[in-house]
Amino acid sequence: MSSKTTIPILTGLKIKAEADQLVLTGSNTDISIETTISVNDPDAELDIEQTGDIVLTARFFSDIVKKLPDNKMLVEVSDGFQTTITSGASEFKINGLDANNFPHLPEVDSQTTITLQADVFSEMINETVIAVSNQESRPILTGIHFTIENNKLTAVATDSHRLSQRIINLPEAVKMPEDIIIPGKSLLELSRMLDEEIDTITLQISENQALFTFDETLFYTRLLEGLYPDTSRLIPKESTTAMEFEAPELLASIERASLLSHAGRNNVVKLTINAAAKKAIITGDSPEVGNVEEVVVTKDIQGEDLEISFNPDYLKDALRSFGHTAIKMEFTSPLRPFTLVPTEDQENFIQLITPVRTF
Repeated sequence: MSSKTTIPILTGLKIKAEADQLVLTGSNTDISIETTISVNDPDAELDIEQTGDIVLTARFFSDIVKKLPDNKMLVEVSDGFQTTITSGASEFKINGLDANNFPHLPEVDSQTTITLQADVFSEMINETVIAVSNQESRPILTGIHFTIENNKLTAVATDSHRLSQRIINLPEAVKMPEDIIIPGKSLLELSRMLDEEIDTITLQISENQALFTFDETLFYTRLLEGLYPDTSRLIPKESTTAMEFEAPELLASIERASLLSHAGRNNVVKLTINAAAKKAIITGDSPEVGNVEEVVVTKDIQGEDLEISFNPDYLKDALRSFGHTAIKMEFTSPLRPFTLVPTEDQENFIQLITPVRTF
């Protein structure tokens, strides 16, 4: 359902009562979601007295259901689509819309079905969506790019200032028709729906739609059209300086440094590495407020001395995506992108950040 759509009926939730189930459908121009509640589900305590369908304004219906005084409710639709919702001593009458005018769900005619562990795929989304662009001037970068090769599913996102790439092994050999680009906002919405009780999720792909299926829910999203940039060439193949540390410890240092960098016009912090002394220092300053300097707790430093500046918000996002993990950070020069990888799994997860020129 969308509150911003120019199509009035899409602000509504379609409710269809069939003989043995209740089907709920919401849609906007990007996403369509359909979920089914069966009369055989003991938790639902669903009783269908008469079949039919109606579209109710999603926001009102949702708010009403949340506030109802009793655990059960009765929904009745009369002529003219007026709908009565009764629960305990409370009775609401709201105006509905003709369900025949609600758009049909997209058709996904796919020969390929990819089955994924729901928790792993949700993690993959959250680790890469941070690098999706918010700029509609380059629509292709507002999505996550998925490819399958050698039984591995790769997800990449970049906004041209940073990049995130995650690879997961597939349980069985599958072929995807081609690479696909799914809007980051759609995947973020999908990730929020994948709770701990969902074990697996399946993906099917058509010409311009992807369909995710889990439990009793169908989640459709449009695909972005166009060629995604070749991001493999952006990732450095070698480095001159490397630093290892625990992600939470560096994150805490960057958060402290950014307290002052956010106060200035240029949101930049500087990392100075003295390789011989095995020492790294984070500094942040604002001419208006003051400065901060902190020695970073590291596990190891190797290579050449380096001084590099960057947007601390990008590094904070990257570090949060690793959780409580040991990280290896590698640099090639003060003006070249640097990378972060988990020390235990360097091949399958990488974050890349472009530094800021400060002179």
